[in-house]
Amino acid sequence: MTQWLIQHSETMTLRVYDTRSRSKRELETLEDGKVGLYACGITPYSPSHIGHGRQAIAFDIIVRWLRYIGYEVNFITNFTDVDDKIISVANEEGVDFLEVANRNIADYFEVMDALNVLRADHYPRVTETIPEIIDMISILIQKGHAYVGGDGVYFEIDTSPDKYGQLTGQSLDMVRAGAGGRVADTGSGKRDHRDFALWKSAKPNEPSWPSPWGEGRPGWHIECSAMSLKLLGERFDIHGGGTDLLFPHHEAEIFQSECCLGHDPVVQYWIHNGMINVDGEKMSKSLGNFWTIKDALEQVNPLVLRYTMINAPYRQPIDFNQKMLDESSIHHKRMVSVYGESLNSFGTTDWGDVEILESASKRFATAMNDDFNTRNAVVEVQSVVNSLRSLLDNGADADILAAGAGWLSEFAGEILGLLPTDESIQKMMAEEESARSELESIVEPLLKERAEARASKDWPRADEIRDKLNELGVVVEDSPDGPVWRLQ
Repeated sequence: MTQWLIQHSETMTLRVYDTRSRSKRELETLEDGKVGLYACGITPYSPSHIGHGRQAIAFDIIVRWLRYIGYEVNFITNFTDVDDKIISVANEEGVDFLEVANRNIADYFEVMDALNVLRADHYPRVTETIPEIIDMISILIQKGHAYVGGDGVYFEIDTSPDKYGQLTGQSLDMVRAGAGGRVADTGSGKRDHRDFALWKSAKPNEPSWPSPWGEGRPGWHIECSAMSLKLLGERFDIHGGGTDLLFPHHEAEIFQSECCLGHDPVVQYWIHNGMINVDGEKMSKSLGNFWTIKDALEQVNPLVLRYTMINAPYRQPIDFNQKMLDESSIHHKRMVSVYGESLNSFGTTDWGDVEILESASKRFATAMNDDFNTRNAVVEVQSVVNSLRSLLDNGADADILAAGAGWLSEFAGEILGLLPTDESIQKMMAEEESARSELESIVEPLLKERAEARASKDWPRADEIRDKLNELGVVVEDSPDGPVWRLQ
């Protein structure tokens, strides 16, 4: 823990919104000081899109905050590397299904590294968990919760009806319409249309594995149950994913895991991040508003995209649009610029000794302890940036500026993951200084002329000069000591 946390830890209570109880609950882990966290990962049939980015960044910050406040976190996220869509792409291309999965997993790591998403502790894959999946299905059959049908093995919902709807709070008929395409795959071996597949019998041109029920492959839902229990044990603290996984995937996981193990709850807290809409509509390839992460990174810096994703509470849907990206770019560049200028100060004051920084840290912690409210945390970062900008423009002493840089490094950098490396910032600052030197001979005469226009109340001319400066990429701020200019 940092010294600040040691001083304030007794008054810090983390409350987490638990989907299952539909309430914010104080985080009480199964083992003191430790958190086991599983977040459903991607099905790598195509390059990662901005929805994947939103989820990965949301859970990345959850993990960062948990570790910052002193927890030892075991963070797991998986790859569903065998799936109908992967198989379909592989058959279209005439390649092995793992070739499709592996190239898109490589894309995932590339773009998540760019977005400053820390690597999980483990990345289990379905194809590496087949024995555990088969064992789990066998137990469910032995306990009377599953049966062998004509085309595979199915979980029988009616064997544990009390578990249905624990996340959605709705009946199956009410949520079928919003469940996605996978729920419609009923199969011909079901006893009841509500039952779901645990094992699918082999079909031509599909990968398969031997099992007690013949060649086949796992159903979608059983995979995450087996992988999470394998790596986190019979009970663990947090299971997460997007709200699109509430039904049927996470509902099915509750059935499988709790009926297999014979106790509940297996998962203590269920956490779900909101989805992304694009220009007010659900993102989809058919609507032509589908953004891969690489598409987005052609438009903006990766850390600007990250800033955009966290400038809203993780449970809230995001309406992704160009205006949002443009605004995030302005705020992020201002933050990096202020940090870079403050970083060059050589003071010895700790940020905890500066009142405005101490106050901001308390509000930041309050926000993050209120169900990881990154929106309010970002507001505190913006507040500190604005204060530092004013101090820089008015010649504050080096101690305060160095303390401000330390605060931003800890809160905007370590926790929110929004800052580039110090080396890249220093390079950027050197490039800006060079560009500033080249413009100085043009800008200074214009500023002098603008001052004369303002003194004579020739406001149209003053505005005309300001517009010209803006076209040069110059921002002018008027201070008591005269105009201050810098590059946008």
